[in-house]
Amino acid sequence: MNYFVDENGYYGEFGGAYIPEMLYPNVEELRLKYVQIMQEPSFQKEFQSLLKEYVGRPTPLYFAKRLSEKSNTKIYLKREDLCHTGAHKVNNTIGQILMAKRLGKNRIIAETGAGQHGVATATVCALMGLECIVYMGEIDIARQAPNVARMKMLGATVVPALSGSRTLKDATNEAIRDWINNPVDTHYIIGSVVGPHPYPDMVARFQSVISEEMKWQLKEKEGKENPDYVIACVGGGSNAAGAFYHYLDEESVQLIAVEAAGLGVNSGESAATSVLGNEGIIHGSKTLLMQTKDGQITEPYSISAGLDYPGVGPLHAHLCKSKRAEFISITDAEAMQAGLDLCKLEGIIPAIESSHALAVFNSKTFKENDVVVLNLSGRGDKDLDTYIKYFKL
Repeated sequence: MNYFVDENGYYGEFGGAYIPEMLYPNVEELRLKYVQIMQEPSFQKEFQSLLKEYVGRPTPLYFAKRLSEKSNTKIYLKREDLCHTGAHKVNNTIGQILMAKRLGKNRIIAETGAGQHGVATATVCALMGLECIVYMGEIDIARQAPNVARMKMLGATVVPALSGSRTLKDATNEAIRDWINNPVDTHYIIGSVVGPHPYPDMVARFQSVISEEMKWQLKEKEGKENPDYVIACVGGGSNAAGAFYHYLDEESVQLIAVEAAGLGVNSGESAATSVLGNEGIIHGSKTLLMQTKDGQITEPYSISAGLDYPGVGPLHAHLCKSKRAEFISITDAEAMQAGLDLCKLEGIIPAIESSHALAVFNSKTFKENDVVVLNLSGRGDKDLDTYIKYFKL
């Protein structure tokens, strides 16, 4: 079984580029050039330098002693929350802004849900002196106000998406419309492993630095490169793609993807695509998608703004269908409690997205000697208001 993208942009039966004719030149230019540009020594030198000196990589692989004792297993946290801007998102935006410059694009657009990708995009645009427009759902703008303020301070224009559920899906729709209208000077920095080929593969490659570091860090700490489990939350799925990437062909490493069950998988207020989704096309790729019998997209729900996407990236759809990864659905209540537990056990306030992954330790039993790496994808600063209201702090 092959878990990497093929020459036609597919992971198994998922992927491809289902795009309007007006977008074809943009996507095709990227498809023809992205691997070649990424492999250029000058690109790699600049990319690696910025990851080290600007982002703060490598991020620590931290042995969570008290959490491990509580769960009776060996838990390491990959501390992506310590990246500049507060999440893994900046790994990808650094890569894509360098790609955009080499393609001669001087106007950058992006979509964002939780705001972390928007902040990461605004950050690299400020770094490179490029115009930045970020589309964000009106509801997400309200619940992620600190990140909206950060984007504006960094010089970005934040445009509210007022249609549909006014969340991530709708922000993505607006960004695609913008790209159609501005094909010559604009590069669209997609924030996850979604969208038409080559985006899922390109984003996964930029994020693969996560598992690349995990391998040598585990070698130092455990005397072996491979853990027994890698756990990551999945909305679109970029942090999971990065954490899984160098282990995809290592069948001894069990991969766990954690989705948002919202108020319950069958409550009608959920984002558990692996359970509720069917094959469909969204934002330019064929994947697993929550939809009605007549093909209308079902509105997702999660307390986490970064996980309420109605689909998953095509790589994750393939990992799910092939059973290479185990998909677990975690409710709002389970995630919020797991986040609070980490605060009190380890002194780390996680993003609510990451809290979903942490909740696995309360729903699944691991062996005492298992080495489990959990990708702590972001920090909880942006979610303090949600934590405060939920726990009445």
